[in-house]
Amino acid sequence: MTRKFMIAAASVAALALSATAFAQQSGSADEAKTMLMKAVAAVKADKAKALDIFNKGEGGFLDRDHYVFCHNVGDGKIVALGNPNAKQLLGTDARTYKDATGKASGQELYDAGQKPDGQITEVSYTFVRPGADKTPAAKVSLVTRIGDIYCGVGYYK
Repeated sequence: MTRKFMIAAASVAALALSATAFAQQSGSADEAKTMLMKAVAAVKADKAKALDIFNKGEGGFLDRDHYVFCHNVGDGKIVALGNPNAKQLLGTDARTYKDATGKASGQELYDAGQKPDGQITEVSYTFVRPGADKTPAAKVSLVTRIGDIYCGVGYYK
């Protein structure tokens, strides 16, 4: 009886720790907005340097499942993408992208990027998280225009 109790207690502890570890892997909406504001400041200070840092996931611009992405306002081409699972999308026209459900999320991101500088728009879609798992997950991206590009940071639900 004691052995069964010990096994049950250990199982419960393992599940609780797994849930805590998973929760720590997902960033919040507030953290996404904070990273976006930091990205805006970096682009305004030195756009070329900022895009390079975003692509490398350096300088605090890749944190758990938060990362920066940027597209050209004119042609929708992806110029920065901090998600290591999606580097193949760099240089492509984001307007053509559809998520795993068929939603024209690339066009929605593009439309959000056409709004006035500094206006933040939320766009919901599915996308793969950074890391080993390549399964699309529900995501909300906060998107804002900064001159001739627009950038976003998302959080996974």
